[in-house]
Order: sequence, then C-alpha cells, then structure tokens
Amino acid sequence: MEKNLLGTNVITQIGILVHDIEKTSQAYADFFGVENPGWAITGAVDVAETEYRGERSEARAKLAFFKMGSLQLELIEPDEHPSTWREYLDEHGEGPHHIAFRIEGMKEIVMKLDRNQMPLLQKGEYTGGRYAYIDTLEPLKIIVELLENDKKS
Repeated sequence: MEKNLLGTNVITQIGILVHDIEKTSQAYADFFGVENPGWAITGAVDVAETEYRGERSEARAKLAFFKMGSLQLELIEPDEHPSTWREYLDEHGEGPHHIAFRIEGMKEIVMKLDRNQMPLLQKGEYTGGRYAYIDTLEPLKIIVELLENDKKS
C-alpha cells in the first residue's frame, strides 16, 4: 500500500448512523449540556448528484451536526433508498459509520485509493463542496469520508 494516501491525518468528523435523529440528537445535547442543533435533509438527487456504487441514487438523509472543538459529530438518519448509510445501518445497526478528513484534489485521491484496493462507495455534492465515502472497512475497520470544499475566490 502507498503511504500518506490522503495528504492529511487530521480527523474532522465522526459520523454516526441512527434510526431516530430527533431522539438521538436530543440525547447528545443533554449528555453534553449543549443546544440541540436540529437537523437538515440532504439535497435531492438532481442537486446532490448522489451516486451509490456507481449508480444514481435518490438517497437522502437527515443530518445533525454537533461542533465538538476541532471535531464535528454528525448524526445521520438515512431514508429507504440505496446508500452507504442505509446499507450499513441495515447490516450493522446504529453506531459509528465513518471518520472524515478534509482534502484537496478529490478526483486524484479517489483514484489513488482505488489503486490501493479502497474503492469509492458513494459520492455527492453539497453547497460549497463535495463528499466521497471510500470502502476502507477491510484495512481500517471503518469507512473513510473525504470532504472537499470549493476554493473561495
């Protein structure tokens, strides 16, 4: 395996899959004594351009984000459409899904990971950037998410 595949080792986010985002986000808010951030739904496929395992997917999810110092905690409640979120939740139940890293050069890094037997699972767009979930379950025992924000002019 090549070394330093991402160009960073700073984890920016931990993603946790849940069945009930309202109940779970309130539990986290109470546990940490912080305000419940509420949740938002991901963009529709025509905006998010979501692809799962190489196919266009209507998948959407409710997301809640807690700022935890330099790290973000993301709660994810997926809908019923095919996605890495739905598949993982159905197979493994609620709990950790991914760790995320901010990167630059999404296309190149995804290709480099694929060359190292770590294929793309899902990708999409969000306001101001894009994400990609990489199948790193075998070597790392968790999925890696790549986050790339558009450069500000």
